[in-house]
Amino acid sequence: MRHLAALTALLAADDARMAALSAVRALALRDGWIGAGFVRDAIWDRLHGRPPMLPGGDVDVLWHDPSRADAVVDRAWERALRGRLPGYDWSVKNQARMHARNGDAPYADVAAAMRAWPETATAVAVRLEADGAIGVNAPLGLDDLFAPVLRPTPHFAAEKRAIFDERVATKRWLVRYPLLRIEASGSIES
Repeated sequence: MRHLAALTALLAADDARMAALSAVRALALRDGWIGAGFVRDAIWDRLHGRPPMLPGGDVDVLWHDPSRADAVVDRAWERALRGRLPGYDWSVKNQARMHARNGDAPYADVAAAMRAWPETATAVAVRLEADGAIGVNAPLGLDDLFAPVLRPTPHFAAEKRAIFDERVATKRWLVRYPLLRIEASGSIES
C-alpha cells in the first residue's frame, strides 16, 4: 500500500498519538483501532507544515464485537481510557451497532464500517500491535489522504452526498487545510 511507511513513521514520531495507541491497545478490544481525525489530521497537519498535535475534536476508537454492541459498553471503555489518558476526548464506538444508526446492512468488521464513512481520507484507522508495530486499516487506500483530496466514498457520492457536503462545510476543512481539493466523484483510484 502506497504511503504506508510515511504514515507509520509520522505516527511513531508523535509521542501523544503513540500514548493514545498504547492506551487503546491495553484494552484489548476486538478489532480495535483509532481512526478518523486522529490519523487524517496528523497527515494533513504535516502536509501543511504544522507540528504534530492531537485533533481538535475527539479521539475515535473503533472496535467490532456483535456480542457487546450495547452503547453502555462503549461508555465504560471511554471511562477506562480517560483514567489512562485524561487529557484526551475519547469517543468509543462498537461498529457492530453503527449500521443501524446509518441505515446500512450490518458491518462485518471495522474495515467494512469505514467503507461506509463519508470521506475516503477519513476512512483510515491505526493500532499498536503486540510487537509494537503500527498496524494500518485503510480499506479505501491512503492516496486521497496524502494527496490531499476530499472525496466522498462510493456510499456518499450520490444519495448521501448532502451529508458529505455538510461535513466539509461544518468542519471547515478547506479553511483549516487550504491545500485540500474536493473531488466530486465517489470513485477511488488505487
